[in-house]
Amino acid sequence: MFFVSDIFVKAPDSYKSPLQEMVYESLTKLQISFERVNTDEAISMEDCIEINQKLNVKMVKTLFLCNGKKTEFFLFITTADKPFKSKDFSNALGISRVSFAPAELMENILGVKIGAATVFGILMDKENLVQVVFDKDVLLEEGYGCSDGTATGYLKVKTKLIINNFLIYAKHIPTVIEMKNSEKECE
Repeated sequence: MFFVSDIFVKAPDSYKSPLQEMVYESLTKLQISFERVNTDEAISMEDCIEINQKLNVKMVKTLFLCNGKKTEFFLFITTADKPFKSKDFSNALGISRVSFAPAELMENILGVKIGAATVFGILMDKENLVQVVFDKDVLLEEGYGCSDGTATGYLKVKTKLIINNFLIYAKHIPTVIEMKNSEKECE
């Protein structure tokens, strides 16, 4: 059985990474309230089901993408129920085809490992290399569920506070695109 802790409304007592510490410092500084849980290591969207139920939120799917030359980077945030189609993403932005960025680049640029990609990773992007791209459907949800920069810590915050407060603070203005819906995988 997948472990999900009780809900906490304060930062952890100790941090597993510099990014995780930056996440909670930023939320505190911006006075953004949150609910969080500790979990077993969650890697796939299927692992989200119990986290979603505990926090009463739908976890977003966050993908780190790059162009073929690995010179342009995108943090794409979409709903868990949509499969990623590179062609549709690229067409929506009017760019060349993208693919998943290598794990080592994700770790170097965003400070996270596979399974822990999060909008908060842009706190590590001091050179503004990453373009944040939101699927319009994510913005329709009141609650925003995501990793705290680890694969064992998950947060729920208000979506509008991510868009209107956090991203401005982190100096990353998002692009919003519309992606087609598909069959549900994880709710």
